[in-house]
Amino acid sequence: MSDLLPGVVYGEDYKTLIQAAKEGKYALPAINVVGTNSINAVMEAAAKNKSDVIIQLSNGGAEFFAGKGFPDSYDGKVLGAISAARHVHLLAEHYGICVALHTDHANKALIPWVESLIDYGERHYEELGYPLFSSHMLDLSEEDIDFNLSESARVLKRAARLEMSIEIELGVTGGEEDGVGSDEIDNDKLYTQPDECLRAYEELSKIGHFSLAASFGNVHGVYKPGNVQLRPEILKKAQELVQKTCKTGNNPLDLVFHGGSGSEQAKIDEALQYGVFKMNIDTDTQYAFAEHVGKYVEANGRAFKHQIDPDTGEPYKKAYDPRKWLREGEKGMVARLDQAFADLKSAGKSLAG
Repeated sequence: MSDLLPGVVYGEDYKTLIQAAKEGKYALPAINVVGTNSINAVMEAAAKNKSDVIIQLSNGGAEFFAGKGFPDSYDGKVLGAISAARHVHLLAEHYGICVALHTDHANKALIPWVESLIDYGERHYEELGYPLFSSHMLDLSEEDIDFNLSESARVLKRAARLEMSIEIELGVTGGEEDGVGSDEIDNDKLYTQPDECLRAYEELSKIGHFSLAASFGNVHGVYKPGNVQLRPEILKKAQELVQKTCKTGNNPLDLVFHGGSGSEQAKIDEALQYGVFKMNIDTDTQYAFAEHVGKYVEANGRAFKHQIDPDTGEPYKKAYDPRKWLREGEKGMVARLDQAFADLKSAGKSLAG
C-alpha cells in the first residue's frame, strides 16, 4: 500500500487507510476526546506506536472543548467541534501520523448539529480545498430503517460533495454515551440483521462512501462478562450476503466496532477477520486518564490542600501546577492506547510516509 502524507486524511486517502486495515486484518482505534489534553495524548500514542488513528468528538465532547461556560450550548457543540478539528489539522502532520477526524453518535435530535458542521465544512472546503472532518456519524438506529436510511442518504449527498464520509448504525448499541442511547434495550435489537446491511449498501454506496456500525451485541461502557454476548459471526453473514448479492469483492462493508471497552480479545480478533477497520474507545481511556491523575494527587496530597506547607513553609507550586497532573493523565491515556494499538494489531502499520 502506497504511503500517504501525514496529517488529517479524507476522501480517497481515507478509503486507502480503511482498505489497508481490512486487507491487513487490523483496526484503527477511534478515541473520543474532550480537550487538547486528550487529543494530544492520542496523537502522542499513535506516533509512539507508529499507527494511524481516528480522533472523534461526541456532541458533549465538542461542547466541553468550547468550554462548559460557553454562553450558548448549541453553538458550543458546533464551535467546539470546529476548534478541535482545527487543532488536529494544525498538529497531526507534525506528529508524523495519519489521522481521520470523526464526529460520534448523533441521534435524530442531533441531526441539526451535524448539518451545522457540514454548513461550516462547505465554507471551509470552498476556501481551502479540503474538508474539515473526514466523516460524520448519524446514529438513527432507534428510528425505523426507512427514516434511518433516507436521512443518511440525504446527509451523505452533502458530505460526498466535500470528499467526506458518513458513519451509520443499524441495530442498537446498548448503554449510553453522552446522552445518546439507553440501558433499556431489548436484547434482539442488539443484533443487526444481514438483510438490513444489504439494504444500506444498496442504497448508500451509489451515493458516496459510508461506514457501518452493525450491532452484534455491543454495549457502551464496561459490563460484566457474560452480561451481553458478542456475536461477530453476524458481521460475517452480512458481508457474505452483500458480496453474493452485489457481486463485490471480499468484505465489501466497512465495519465499525462500537462499545469496544472491556471486550474479549478473542471477539476482537474474530471481528477483524470480517472487515472491522475501526473500534471505538472511550470508557477505558477516560478511566486511564483519571486513574493516573488520582495517583498523582494521592502522592502529592498536601500540595492539593495547601499552597504553602503549614509546617515547613515549603511552596507547593511545582506540585500543583496543572501541567504536572494533567500530564500524568495524558501519560495514563498513552499507556492504555499502547494496549489498544497492540490489541487491534495496528502498531507499526502507519501509512504516513
